[in-house]
Amino acid sequence: MLGVVFAAALMASQAVADPSAAQSDQIVFLGENHDNPAHHVTQEAWVRALEPKALVFEMLTSEQAMRVTPENRNNATLLAEILEWETSGWPDFAMYYPIIAAVPEAFIFGAGIQPERVRGLMQADLAEVAGDGLTAAFGLDIALPSDEQAARETLQKEAHCNALPDTMLPTMVSVQRLRDAALADAALAAFEKTGGPVVVITGNGHARTDWGAPALVRYAKADVKVFALGQSEAGQMPEGRFDMVLDGPAFDRGDPCTAFR
Repeated sequence: MLGVVFAAALMASQAVADPSAAQSDQIVFLGENHDNPAHHVTQEAWVRALEPKALVFEMLTSEQAMRVTPENRNNATLLAEILEWETSGWPDFAMYYPIIAAVPEAFIFGAGIQPERVRGLMQADLAEVAGDGLTAAFGLDIALPSDEQAARETLQKEAHCNALPDTMLPTMVSVQRLRDAALADAALAAFEKTGGPVVVITGNGHARTDWGAPALVRYAKADVKVFALGQSEAGQMPEGRFDMVLDGPAFDRGDPCTAFR
């Protein structure tokens, strides 16, 4: 069944997968809705065309990324076991593996945040949990403008089906900022190591240029050329700004709010 889904996704994505707009950029963010197979097909097509020297994954921690070796990366089943993907909470590894396989020589970097660090934001402020390195590089000790803070809290409330108490929303915004900073940091580390191009695989929310990881890359290194692709579903545009948005087919995920009831 998954093969049929991929085939349909491929047909839908081939017509719009044009990476030429990002050919001259050094760090390219490819956004996604995590569970939409068509988005991953487009990402794979762009990765094949751009031939990055490094891939950065939101879905992997730095420790997990170091487990990827030339000996295991050509075996999807083995690599999924080594990465403990089944217990990670991310969608089927079959959607992500073709991206890894598309550039067999590319370095793999992880930008995932360990759960204990996320939980730490319940007791400590963002700058303390992030540490001096991330805080200094990406301004995590600077309060957001009030209108942006309010907009971010509204998005978090809607994303969690209005089930979170309002007192939790500032913490959820801090989590998002920490993840953005980790992505930007990993992307810059990959660029420094390889000279680029670097491709970052992440959710649309982190790929937006107005306040996501691309904005933090530019904050830290204004001379690095960054490109951000967002992906929509059947005309339903992702929140935020991107350098380009590609529309893909809708994906039937049922009612995402069921889990909150």
